[in-house]
Amino acid sequence: MITAFILRSLDRRISIAIAILLAVAVLVPLSNLALPETSALHVPTYLMSLFGKYLTYALLALALDLVWGYCGILSLGHGAFFALGGYAMGMYLMRQIGSRGTYGNPILPDFMVFLNWKDLPWFWYGFDQFWFAMLMVLAAPGLLAFVFGWFAFRSRVNGVYLSIITQAMTYALLLAFFRNDMGFGGNNGLTDFKDILGFNIQADGTRAVLFAVTAVFLALALMLSSAIVRSKFGKVLVGVRDAESRTRFLGYRVEHMKLFVFVVSAMMAGIAGALYVPQIGIINPGEFAPANSIEVVIWTAVGGRATLIGPIIGAILVNGGKTVFTGLFPDFWLFALGGLFVAVTLFLPRGIVGTIAHYFGKTRRPASPPPKAAKDEAQKSVQAAE
Repeated sequence: MITAFILRSLDRRISIAIAILLAVAVLVPLSNLALPETSALHVPTYLMSLFGKYLTYALLALALDLVWGYCGILSLGHGAFFALGGYAMGMYLMRQIGSRGTYGNPILPDFMVFLNWKDLPWFWYGFDQFWFAMLMVLAAPGLLAFVFGWFAFRSRVNGVYLSIITQAMTYALLLAFFRNDMGFGGNNGLTDFKDILGFNIQADGTRAVLFAVTAVFLALALMLSSAIVRSKFGKVLVGVRDAESRTRFLGYRVEHMKLFVFVVSAMMAGIAGALYVPQIGIINPGEFAPANSIEVVIWTAVGGRATLIGPIIGAILVNGGKTVFTGLFPDFWLFALGGLFVAVTLFLPRGIVGTIAHYFGKTRRPASPPPKAAKDEAQKSVQAAE
């Protein structure tokens, strides 16, 4: 029943995007593992990991588009959900190091030994199990979003005020995770990972699987998001975005609807963070920085808000440009990013995908023929005149 509901929600563009992502999930790892390095079609491991990072950013941008594009919640704190999912994965990876760490302690991570911790903190229990870590990847950002949204939406905090307090939330977490006594590695964060599910995390085969899993999860998230926004619930969400007071007066529990989509979006961001960490090899408090959440807004705006596909394209294009631009002009990237956001706001308010869809929607729309009744009346008038 759920599968049929999701499949009915797929239009042509979403289906094509999902097919492309699934093809990428198969072809890129195959080109890395099966083709020789001398082949023109061979994708190096470092490049595959870089593309995998872009796909995690695309998943994060899609999560933001779900709440901003279709519900009108401009969250400047989605970087916090991303980082919490990343820390949950990082804690699992740290527990897998065991006695192979610098200090050889089979239980305590190296940073705890360095700080003279005697026992493993209670909130690290269970992270030696993969299933528990994956549960926390969803539960940590989901619970934070639920508690935050419960109070914010019941208090009817909207607009710029909601954006400000989401940014304050992520900044508070940034300051907390910087503290060494929090038990999350302080400024250095979590790194020096060895294995994931018993496989060497640095091996080409492991990195190929991580890339494929990231692309598949992005396709699944796109499918789920499409099912949400194209359902009756999604239509009401758009009503909340465009006229919240009217939707409330019609009898809908607006705060419950906003809370649901906010929690789902946070969980998607947490999954993105969990896929990001093993491919990059580190997670530190810098991921909580408010500037990161603002960048996610820029990716979504550039690609096209309320298009689902647009944020994916925007995240890949902007981060690809960042990789090139920071290599050539490292001191000017932030100026270029700010200029890009201003240019998109002024000249492409619908974003790349939204502008293209609007243009082709106008040019391909056939001229509507006159109604049959109007034709009959015209013929009668001509006959009467004769």
